[in-house]
Amino acid sequence: MSRQPPVQQPPPVQKLWVRYAKRGVGRFASHRDFARAFERALRRAHVPMAYSSGFNPHPRISWANPAPTGAESESEYVEIGLAEAVEPGELAAALGAAFPPGFAVVAVGPAGPSLMADLEASEWEVTLGAAGAVDLADAVARFLAADEALVTRETKNGPRTFDARAAVVTLEAAPPGLHAVLRHTVPLVRPDDLVTALAQFGVTPPDAPLTQRLAQGRLIGTQVLDPLV
Repeated sequence: MSRQPPVQQPPPVQKLWVRYAKRGVGRFASHRDFARAFERALRRAHVPMAYSSGFNPHPRISWANPAPTGAESESEYVEIGLAEAVEPGELAAALGAAFPPGFAVVAVGPAGPSLMADLEASEWEVTLGAAGAVDLADAVARFLAADEALVTRETKNGPRTFDARAAVVTLEAAPPGLHAVLRHTVPLVRPDDLVTALAQFGVTPPDAPLTQRLAQGRLIGTQVLDPLV
């Protein structure tokens, strides 16, 4: 019995970027869990998705730099390809109504050439709780004056050591926490990496610092400009 040839799908008629937020209970959902919930929301909202070609066609969804589990965010991005053109505002309303609790649609707009290229940096707020009672300003000043601040993180390929200082564009003490702009490097330096690095300069890291991404996008000077703002 001959194998069926792969299905050839037409290219998307329209590509859109969806900016969404994860708040409250949403921060505890893993990216994989939300990705499944997002596909269900697309079906409930009757979004006319385009599909990939091949033996197992799947919706044309491209994720970009999701925040880690446990972090809140006002600026998460995903690109979707559509089989029919839609009005972005109408799609935003329909998709937002279908989103799971803890997630919200912030904006929908036409896709640019490359979502990953437009996401150069993130702006973060980090709440340290009791650890913020130390002299944060002094610790931040010494961190910024250092040539490097090495941290080690466990990865699926084992421990990896990298320089957290190299990703920092700006860092300010804002007791009981921090305000930071972090350049997207390889490997990506996360807010918890920054807190780990600051332990070398006198900050006692809490077990679970509260982190919130305020923006991500193009880095213009020290400002982070969201692509859909």
